[in-house]
Amino acid sequence: MENTPLLEGLHVVDLASFIAGPAAATVLGDFGADVVKVEPPHVGDAYRGLSRVPPNPHVEGVNYPWQLDNRNKRSIALNLKSPGAKPVLERLVRWADVLVTNFPPQTRAKLGLDYDELAALNPRLIYADVTGFGEAGPDAHQPGFDVTAFWARSGLMDVTRQRDAPPAMNAFGSGDHATATTLFAGIMTALYRREKTGQGARVTASLLAEGAWAASMWLQAVLVGAKGPRPVDRLHPPNALGNTYRTADDRWVLLVFVNEDKEVPLFLKAIGHLEAAQDPRFADTASRRAHAAEIVALLDKTFATRPLAEWREVLDAAGLTYGVVQTLEECARDPQLLANKVLVPIDDGSAEPQLTVDSPVHLDQEQKVRPRPAPDLGEHTESVLGDLGFDAAGIEDLRTAKAID
Repeated sequence: MENTPLLEGLHVVDLASFIAGPAAATVLGDFGADVVKVEPPHVGDAYRGLSRVPPNPHVEGVNYPWQLDNRNKRSIALNLKSPGAKPVLERLVRWADVLVTNFPPQTRAKLGLDYDELAALNPRLIYADVTGFGEAGPDAHQPGFDVTAFWARSGLMDVTRQRDAPPAMNAFGSGDHATATTLFAGIMTALYRREKTGQGARVTASLLAEGAWAASMWLQAVLVGAKGPRPVDRLHPPNALGNTYRTADDRWVLLVFVNEDKEVPLFLKAIGHLEAAQDPRFADTASRRAHAAEIVALLDKTFATRPLAEWREVLDAAGLTYGVVQTLEECARDPQLLANKVLVPIDDGSAEPQLTVDSPVHLDQEQKVRPRPAPDLGEHTESVLGDLGFDAAGIEDLRTAKAID
């Protein structure tokens, strides 16, 4: 195979802010696309400051979310509100294969960024648009973040908690990054369509639709008439063998037994309760469900007798299906992530580069580009303008018009 990245030569204009749209552009850049990040002068994308907002962790001097979602991009500081920016925008659109935006509909119209207007400039353009709540309906104009649209509105936030516990704030960006992957898939589908038809297309995704897709198994049950699951009380769960248990060193083990008839006898033997195999409460699935609270009480006492490391040896030796509730610190050191190149070094020229999280799409036959540092605000303004055909005098005219700094 050649060393040329798969998407080298693909031109992407990233007009979006925060996470979902820019992260989709990042995945394109991971495969070699030339991504130009367009930001307002002086302030830039507001995402540049998100790491300073609690409860996000703070690392002095390291803007880790910006690096994560804007690696391998060039930044141009362009004031889209200035009439003088119009020639730059038009050249960017004609240059682009893909344009990514998350401006609300009214803002798009005000800035001249509607799909029909841009498609007239470039009929082959793939226009990728991500919203909080979709393009239609009473809340189409509402601002949406992943915690409000993906988590809260979809029902996920309600069911991913213990009964009687209040809803918890979910990890920032988790819904955004899932939506970014969907938007990337839509962009690639549209590029394939362009190969067949010669025509561009509009691609849409929303945080709410992604949340509904994430919750779709249980949401589908409700759609066909089932009563929606309520938050579970782990002491009185519907299934004691799909539950969490605390170890002696205050860690949590998650049991997930699907083939119970096979796994339950192995489990009872492994944990030292072989006699329970003769207990009618463990006899079959119906009995185990009917006596779930009693089984939880037994297992709570049992798991509390040993630390996590010992329980891992016991459960692994028995070949049982379980999970450890890891901390983020443990995940960052997980050898499985390193072995599968989920965590990759930033190509910043340092002797011991920091690691970053790779995007989750891989092709065995294609190499991704190494993640380079994310750009400073406006770092590439003049070079990008030069690529678009502006000479020194033209760039100075743009400054005079306050389209650029």
